[in-house]
Amino acid sequence: MTTTTPIISTTSPNSTVNSTANTAAGTGVLGSQQLAGNFNTFLQLLTTQLQNQDPLSPLDTNQFTQQLVEFASVEQQVNMNSNLQTLISLQQTNEATSAMQFLGSTVTISSSTASLSNATGTPASWSFNVPSPATGNVTITSSTGQTAYTGTVSLNAGNQSFTWNGQGNNGINWPDGNYTLSINATGANGQPVTVSTQVQGTVTAINVSQNPPQVTVGGQSYPISAIQSINSGGLGSSLP
Repeated sequence: MTTTTPIISTTSPNSTVNSTANTAAGTGVLGSQQLAGNFNTFLQLLTTQLQNQDPLSPLDTNQFTQQLVEFASVEQQVNMNSNLQTLISLQQTNEATSAMQFLGSTVTISSSTASLSNATGTPASWSFNVPSPATGNVTITSSTGQTAYTGTVSLNAGNQSFTWNGQGNNGINWPDGNYTLSINATGANGQPVTVSTQVQGTVTAINVSQNPPQVTVGGQSYPISAIQSINSGGLGSSLP
């Protein structure tokens, strides 16, 4: 009489299942296809155990129940991962839709880099906020790191702006490009004062293929999260 060799040993049927489950748990965050594949593998293991268990020593009820719980847990992970993917897709769609409303708007961006255009007569302009009166050392550098301008200004508490026409300390006009403003401010008590810098401009393009979507202001791309406000007025008080 020909005997069939069991696929899974009846002496420890739970060891193979636990091994497979541990392997699946150890891979970290799995994709839905990977989880579904493991779940199907678990079902095949269960079926194989039932087919090959020893009738005189069937699978222990507690072990059988434990394995069923493991199977259900994997199935829940499959469903959860699928739901998360749906939520992420909806969030990305909402972000792209929200970004479109900024096109053509004048916005304030959290940045210290502004664009200078001598060809169109557009100076580089920044706005910033100072919590208390202070004296600020202003430094403007080019995109290549060269110092284009330095100066000292008196800062009032509140919102104000700084405009640079592109003329360096030596009287030479710097070429069109992006320039970065830094202000090291010191209060009346000699303590440093934090200055938060922004730039203002019109949103000329939106790239919704990026995550998060990118807006173009003054020829530079910024994440949509960098937009601090949509403006209808001016920058506020201007420094000489």
